[in-house]
Amino acid sequence: MENPEQSLNLDRSAGDFKYAEDYAYDAGVGLNEDVIRYISSVKGEDEWILNFRLEALKTFEKMKNPTHWASKRLDELDFSKIRYYLAKGAKKTRSWDEVPDDVKNTFERLGVPEQERAFLAGVEAQFDSESAYSNMKEHLAKDGVIFVDSTEGLKKYPEIFRKYFGKVIPTSDNKYSALNSAVFSGGSFIYVPKGVKVQQPLQAYFRINAESFGQFERTLIIADEGAELMYMEGCTAPRFETGTLHSAVVELVALKGAKIQYVTVQNWSDNVFNLVTKRGMAEEDAQIRWVDCNIGSGITMKYPAVVLKGERARGEVISIALANAKQHQDTGAKMIHLADNTTSNVTSKSVSIADGRASYRGLVYMPKNVKNCKNNTECDALLINTNSRTDTYPAIVCSGEGNSIQHEASVSKLNEEQIFYMRQRGLSETEAVSLAVNGFVNDLVKEFPMEYSVELKRLIELQMEGSVG
Repeated sequence: MENPEQSLNLDRSAGDFKYAEDYAYDAGVGLNEDVIRYISSVKGEDEWILNFRLEALKTFEKMKNPTHWASKRLDELDFSKIRYYLAKGAKKTRSWDEVPDDVKNTFERLGVPEQERAFLAGVEAQFDSESAYSNMKEHLAKDGVIFVDSTEGLKKYPEIFRKYFGKVIPTSDNKYSALNSAVFSGGSFIYVPKGVKVQQPLQAYFRINAESFGQFERTLIIADEGAELMYMEGCTAPRFETGTLHSAVVELVALKGAKIQYVTVQNWSDNVFNLVTKRGMAEEDAQIRWVDCNIGSGITMKYPAVVLKGERARGEVISIALANAKQHQDTGAKMIHLADNTTSNVTSKSVSIADGRASYRGLVYMPKNVKNCKNNTECDALLINTNSRTDTYPAIVCSGEGNSIQHEASVSKLNEEQIFYMRQRGLSETEAVSLAVNGFVNDLVKEFPMEYSVELKRLIELQMEGSVG
């Protein structure tokens, strides 16, 4: 493993740049049937996909904002002022030299090529609506591994893609899954054949460059029986005066005995509405693990879920959320136990700074027809300032025979004596607070791949600057 200092730079300021907009394809502003037909036509899709999109648009228009996501800020979204599809027009390439200069410069500044050379088995880089670059190690292709964007997946592998597409997260799940189903573009399609264990991570990087834009990637990952993989995604956008929408849908399918680990490091600018639906389905003896870090965005609403469909399936969510001034991190997890002897674990830590708000919103469901299921949930929150806020909203349903659920939640304030002690040893107040916060989340940071853990600590330090005192 290479030096972690070579990993992707997560510094908020590192992503705060943009290039002049020059798009070959632009669906215009606002959402209607013509926009859907334009997107589908540009992408050269089959008729069934167009019909899927049009039906999703009807569903989206009928649905209201989800009340259980509990934020009046969603009412600030004006869907008539958003651009839903922007593309450079250049074909996706497997050579950095062939990527358009402004796109290539963007990802080079963010360190993506270095990541690929250092430790990745494959990388997908999406710029606004479409993937600009995609590559995977040759030996994985020989093993039958597929790693492409969703457009290529639909065209080249319809027999696999269509079987699971929209099955884990139906269009009508919520208003934003319906919106994604109508206008989705980009995202990753991964299939790992039976028994294949991908030793190095696969990564996708999502970049928003345009103002008043919505990015709607659609990711589908299938691990066949006994297969294993780790997938990592990173996200940035420059700071704009107007709101930007990111509304992804991620579906994971872990068949018998398979293992999927999905790692997210979100570092959106604070004008982004990050409204994401993520869910995995675990068959018999399968494992799905979400490792989630939410730093940045104006508001994030994301609740990774695992449907434990087969006996002895295991699900886990590990999450860190940091809410700075005027930010609301509304995050959590959902564990749905539908088979006997299934287990799940949720560990969540949040930090609220200034008037930032962090909320944990969780669901654990064990119906009466399952038995011997176990769940453990731990939620810890740290408040930095007197006006910081945290909330916990657990929903628990536990019936059946031999099922057990354990839920623990704690809220603590910054220890002033500890800060005083560190300042007496020569640290500034910001340095002392950064050290205390890193200590609070340190056990979870260790769960992230080494390539991210060092950068996460540095990013937390940057978030502290100007936020204390």
